[in-house]
Parts: sequence; C-alpha cells; structure tokens
Amino acid sequence: MKLSAYPRYKPSGVDWLGDVPEHWETKAIKWESPVLRGASPRPIDDPIYFDDGGEYSWVRIADVTAAGRELESTTQRLSQLGSSLSVKLQPNELFISIAGSVGKPCITKIKCCIHDGFVFFPRWKGDKAFLFYIFASGEPYRGLGKLGTQLNLNTDTVGSIVIGLPPFPEQCVVTRFLNHKTEQIDTLVRKKEELIEKLQEKRSALIARTVTRGLPPDAAKAAGLNPHPKMKDSGIEWLGKIPADWGVIQLRRFATRIQAGSTPPTAEERFYEDGTVEWFGPGSFGEGITLTKPVKFIHQSAIDEEAARLFASGAIMIVTIGATLGKVSSLAKPASCNQQITVLEFDPQKAASRFVTYQLKCFESKLRAIAPSATLPILSQGDVGSVEITYPPLSQQIAIADYLDQATARIDRMIAKVRAAIEKLTEYRSALITAAVTGKIDVRKHSGV
Repeated sequence: MKLSAYPRYKPSGVDWLGDVPEHWETKAIKWESPVLRGASPRPIDDPIYFDDGGEYSWVRIADVTAAGRELESTTQRLSQLGSSLSVKLQPNELFISIAGSVGKPCITKIKCCIHDGFVFFPRWKGDKAFLFYIFASGEPYRGLGKLGTQLNLNTDTVGSIVIGLPPFPEQCVVTRFLNHKTEQIDTLVRKKEELIEKLQEKRSALIARTVTRGLPPDAAKAAGLNPHPKMKDSGIEWLGKIPADWGVIQLRRFATRIQAGSTPPTAEERFYEDGTVEWFGPGSFGEGITLTKPVKFIHQSAIDEEAARLFASGAIMIVTIGATLGKVSSLAKPASCNQQITVLEFDPQKAASRFVTYQLKCFESKLRAIAPSATLPILSQGDVGSVEITYPPLSQQIAIADYLDQATARIDRMIAKVRAAIEKLTEYRSALITAAVTGKIDVRKHSGV
C-alpha cells in the first residue's frame, strides 16, 4: 500500500510536528480539555478501601504496563468508600501514566479508578483513540526527557503539548487506519515471538537431551563414538537413564575449587581506575554459555592485593543470590566477579568445562528450586557442591561440547534474524503512527480498511 502526502501543508511552528496539512489546526492539549490527576485513598494499603466485588477496578502502574492499547482488567477492585476517594473513569476514557511507565497511554474498557500517577482528559471531545496514538508515538515528549522512567510529566507539561488536529471525522479515519495496520503488525510480531519461543525450547531440549543421553547417532558416528550405546539407570529421578559408560558425580567431588567472588572496596579508587580485568555480576548473565558483558573492569592491583579473586579461563559461574539466582555461564578468559556468584574450577584432564556449563545451564531451574525457600533465597556453596551431574569420559565431554557449540550457534543465528525482523517491524509501526498523526501521510483514501 503506497501512502501519499496531503496536497498542501503549512508550518506548525512545533518541532515534533513540523509542517502539517493546511486544513489541520494546531492546539495545546489544554485548550481542548483540562488535564487532571487521579487520586488515591490513604493509606493505600488499608483493606477497608478494597472489595473484590466492588464496582470500580483499581488501576496500578503494573496494570497499565501490561496492557496494550486498551485496559480490560486489573488485579484489584475498590470498595464503595475507596472509589469515593479516588477518581472514577468510565469505559472509553483515555489516561496516561506520569509515574513508573511514564508516558504510556491507555484507553479503559472498564469502570475504573486511577491514582495520582495518572492524568486524564475529562472534556476531550475529539476521537480519544487519535489522541492515544499521538501519545503512543512518543514524539510529543521530545525535550521533556527520555520516554520511560526518566520522562518528567505533570498536568502542566502534558497540557502544554501542542498537537495537530484534523476535523473529527478525519481523526476517526486516521484511528481506523492505524487500528487496522497496527493490528496487522502486532499479529506478525506475535507470530515471530512465538517462533523465538519455539526455537528457544528446541535449543533447551537439544542441550538437555545431549548432556544426559549423549550425541545423536549421526553426530556420534562422525565423532567415532557408539551411536547406540547401552543405557543404565542413573539412580536420579530427573536424570533418568544415561549411557552405561557414564557416571554420576557431585560437583564437590568433580570441581577442584568452589569459591565465591568478591568486591574490591569501592573507596579504593586505585582498584578501579584504568582497570583491565573483567569483573562480572548477576546482571552479566544471559542465555549463552560464555560471559561477555562485565559489569566493570578492575585494576590488577585488586587481584595482587587479594581484594578480588581471579578465576581461570573456563571457570563456571553460578548466580547464588538475587533475581537471576541459578543462572549459569562460564569465562572465556581469566576474570573476576562479585560475591553474589559462586565459581567452580575444574581439572582440564578430567572435565571439559564447556560440557559442564551446558549441563548446568539446562539445570538452571533445578538450581533455583534447591535454594532454601525464604524472602531472599540463597544458594550456598554447599548447595552448589551437592548438585549431581552426569560424568561421561573426557573424550565424550569434549565431543558433546563441540557438537552443542555448533548446534546452538545455528539456532542462535536463527533467533537473531527473527529478533532483527521484530525490531524492523516495531520501528515501522512507530514510524507509521507518527506519520499518520502528524499528517505526513494521507490515509483518507484508505478509510474503508
């Protein structure tokens, strides 16, 4: 579908709008409607303000963050008293967040109450969906801060935003066009996201099967191994059967060292200035088996003075506290880490660390499960050491690691291509919205879409 420009334009005098169609008006939002804040009953955690059978839903930032264009449900409802102390919105009202997910617009499809982290437009007579798309483009916020938590919005800043307004019927045409096109794009994105999930599941299943059953027959033949080895019971329920020449061993008996990392004193600037030693934290862990994103670099003097520990290339790191507890990865070269990570080192004559890393990667959920149930679960070094893994002959460990390196790399390349396609679709979606609500494209001929 080729979309042309309008026949004639005029300057808007507004940077984010640029030139607008000649028949459009440019107005500050506050000229069309006052911008008002929501309100909260206090103290907000008092149960007297809540009732599961209440008439009005209670909107939290998390509800809006999770919603798309329309808010259809929330997790809480207010009592009659609670709703009387808040701000009530009826279905099809537009509001935007000025806290948390700052700048995110939403149209409610339910009766709801909003707190003072939101603003709304009680006298807006235009098409609310058109105004939604203006905010959704993110463009009106230029100069007000970065979209998200750093954006600084209040009733004055929102009310002072100048927008382009076509006649009401044309607003409806624009929103009908954008509803149709964004739904098409969103459907494509969802399908690609589902494909990524399937590829990730395939990757996980491939690793899990290979580190517990051995190489697939064709790969085993190519490596000079028995393609159909005899199997035996591992004695561990979640491992099941393993090749007869494999063993099962606890990590404390397999690793040569199990030790936590450490953090050099932050007051000692010399430990951090001109650092060359990679230093990792829980935020460094992703889906790969090798760590590539250090939190920072520390100076060699921190190692020399034992303010930090240096671990060997191939050492395996496990997050043992925090939101990413149980995450596993390994070092491509000697590096350090903080105390939230437990590190395992191995004798290369007995263990291929890449094989062990792959195995522990597929056991991440089990590592999380063995952490004592508490407000802040922690995996102790003893917990890590008690984990049992399969123990093939070294030649098979190496062959399996080599095979998985290649097989997972192929899947990772496919995932990367799909993610790149999603990024392009997302960029196109944003550009299309901006072009439509600023009049850079004329969608009037497509009013029947």
